[in-house]
Amino acid sequence: MTATTGLELGAGRVSVDDKAMINCRADVNQLLPLKYHWAWQKYLAGCNNHWMPTEVSMQADIALWQAPNGLTDDERRMLKRNLGFFATSESLVANNIVLAVYRHLTNPECRQYLLRQAFEEAVHTHTFQYICESLGLDEGELFNMYREVPSITDKAAWALKYTQHLEDPSFTTGTPERDQAFLRDLVAFYVVFEGMWFYTGFAQILSLGRRNKMIGIAEQYQYILRDESIHLNFGIDAINQIKIENPHLWGEDFQAEVRAMLTEGCELEIAYGRDTMPNGFLGLNSELCEQYMHFITNRRCAQIGLAPIFPAVENPFGWMSEMMDLKKEKNFFETRVIEYQSGGSLNWD
Repeated sequence: MTATTGLELGAGRVSVDDKAMINCRADVNQLLPLKYHWAWQKYLAGCNNHWMPTEVSMQADIALWQAPNGLTDDERRMLKRNLGFFATSESLVANNIVLAVYRHLTNPECRQYLLRQAFEEAVHTHTFQYICESLGLDEGELFNMYREVPSITDKAAWALKYTQHLEDPSFTTGTPERDQAFLRDLVAFYVVFEGMWFYTGFAQILSLGRRNKMIGIAEQYQYILRDESIHLNFGIDAINQIKIENPHLWGEDFQAEVRAMLTEGCELEIAYGRDTMPNGFLGLNSELCEQYMHFITNRRCAQIGLAPIFPAVENPFGWMSEMMDLKKEKNFFETRVIEYQSGGSLNWD
């Protein structure tokens, strides 16, 4: 018997074996039983890690920004371009999650996490609005920088190649070619966009914070870094799970294509570092950021099962590990519970 709505009365209950990452015909409205406990744990961790930018005082940052000699010209250039990149990047990621990724991941616990991530991207966009308003920056300049600064435009243009499905409501998975296209998008947004391109920006702002400059912005970036680490780990787990369930998608040719994507992403980020820091400043310069990106790129390769692209290189920013130890990314939830306090009470020990 079928109800007038198309709902099948008396249909069998969903079992764990019915669930799959993509192309699953099981009822996506039935969260339980869980199949991917890692996805549910990331949802819970994201909820426990809740914060809002307005909880962070910007008074010291405002005073320093307005002081004639508070920041050097190089620090001001870096800060404005850093904010300009992030301001619209978070919206681009959110749109991709809500309009594309959510549609094609056919698993309810993964979708539950994506809903949390989408909210966090909104909080991050709110953060840059809050910073812009607090410092009295030109809103049009900041939020349109991805159209005006070549090093940011180049990254946005690369990313937009992988958002074609946002504007194509007829796109569906279900064939090897389309499944691969979706997997390619996941790599672009989780591994490159969130897993590589954000890290130069984090290093730049947190470097200022270590020198007691722009401490309000630095605190907010610490919160964002924690969020983005979970986003990255979710994306890597999703990619690897799709590979397990669909090994035919991960052939040698596609692996070579993914390696090329990561190489391009690294090159674009290195160019961005040179543009934002043409002269460098105390403790940071574009050469160190290039070394850092080689380190990060090799790490991302390892996390999705690829050979390293660059010769082995040390992490030049050991202090970054004190704020978010990169070695913990794979087992992020084994760190102490105190790291997931809500709001302004987050403890960064």
